[in-house]
Amino acid sequence: MPVKHPSPGDLEPIESASADELQALQLQRLQWTLQHAYANVPHYRQSFDAHGLHPSDCRMLADLARFPLTAKADLRDNYPFGMFAVPREQISRIHASSGTTGKPTVVGYTARDIDTWSHLMARSIRASGGRAGDIVHVAYGYGLFTGGLGAHYGAERLGCTVVPMSGGQTDKQVQLIEDFRPDIIMVTPSYMQVICEEFRRQGKDPRAMSIRVGIFGAEPWTDAMRRDIEHSADLDAVDIYGLSEVMGPGVANECIETKDGPVVWEDHFYPEIIDPQTGAVLPEGSEGELVFTTLTKEALPVVRYRTRDLTRLLPPTARSMRRMGKIVGRSDDMLIIRGVNLFPTQIEELVLAQGRLSGQYQLVLTREGPLDAVTVRCELTPLHAGSDRAAIAAELQQRIKTLIGVSTRVDVGLPDSIERTLVGKARRVIDQRAL
Repeated sequence: MPVKHPSPGDLEPIESASADELQALQLQRLQWTLQHAYANVPHYRQSFDAHGLHPSDCRMLADLARFPLTAKADLRDNYPFGMFAVPREQISRIHASSGTTGKPTVVGYTARDIDTWSHLMARSIRASGGRAGDIVHVAYGYGLFTGGLGAHYGAERLGCTVVPMSGGQTDKQVQLIEDFRPDIIMVTPSYMQVICEEFRRQGKDPRAMSIRVGIFGAEPWTDAMRRDIEHSADLDAVDIYGLSEVMGPGVANECIETKDGPVVWEDHFYPEIIDPQTGAVLPEGSEGELVFTTLTKEALPVVRYRTRDLTRLLPPTARSMRRMGKIVGRSDDMLIIRGVNLFPTQIEELVLAQGRLSGQYQLVLTREGPLDAVTVRCELTPLHAGSDRAAIAAELQQRIKTLIGVSTRVDVGLPDSIERTLVGKARRVIDQRAL
């Protein structure tokens, strides 16, 4: 379906449209997507038919809830190109997940899909405070991972100067930040912490760097980490959200003037919140699993894709579209420890609140007889390297027990004792239960 874009940098009419205008556009595009998927993707045709549904059954937005959900397993079952809705010869680019837990999920883009993605990334960077002429330091990984190229094309579309650094080589990251003096950095929040640590290791103050905005995504992060990064680097930390199966980064983005949750670009992605157990759509404002239906994608339309991210949809503020609450975890990453639900982000909040600990942490899962056990590994900041580690461990252990209800062991190490992830997402959970 053709999508018209305004000139880069302009605030688009749809960003301040009325609810009626937005919903009319969504319904038009949703009906096109359902027909496009049904006509061109055997999986969707078989799935719709099995549920006794046809695209023409979607007469209003609420009718979407009748259609079947799509899971990552469906993409893997149709590996590599079975979910494409256009001939392979019309695919301009292919990205893929890492495939660490099975076959990678493969996503394709037509030339128009790449154009739409670039446009939405430019919209996201602009919402973050970026403007034409800014220097953007991209430290997301390049390659099959969608982060680097997604950020790169969006920054160029906005009219920015791009430094395609990618991840790793942290000492060189610091050198180029000092020499090129970028205005914006796009990177995972955990790696931004590593960059700040490298500044300090070199005897430099990260608060003196030129960067005024950090656009952070690709992994869940808390408001506690936002405060930690903003204090450490003296910048505005803005949240960007996306996933490769739906597009890549730029599905949603915070506005710098409010920083109250990523705005879902609802003119291109229709969000729902479902009960992760039953699949039922939950009332507005309820916490549950986020589901997306693409509205304009040609190569890989996805209908009611289960992201596994747990969040809630919030009313519009800075834009006419709804916002996402902070992701509290993933339905498939939730740990159940002796009957208590535990998400890594809950531990992150308490680690960062301690004051003498860095933001680096890991949860090590082991088995003690028939029961699961958790060890929380964390580390002191260099400033507090001489602190009583046993006392801090006991204090944190007690707070975890009191506030979360889980008994843990806490190991507090010396500064830099937790392994750093220099490319991609931080490794927060180490599961040794099957070893």
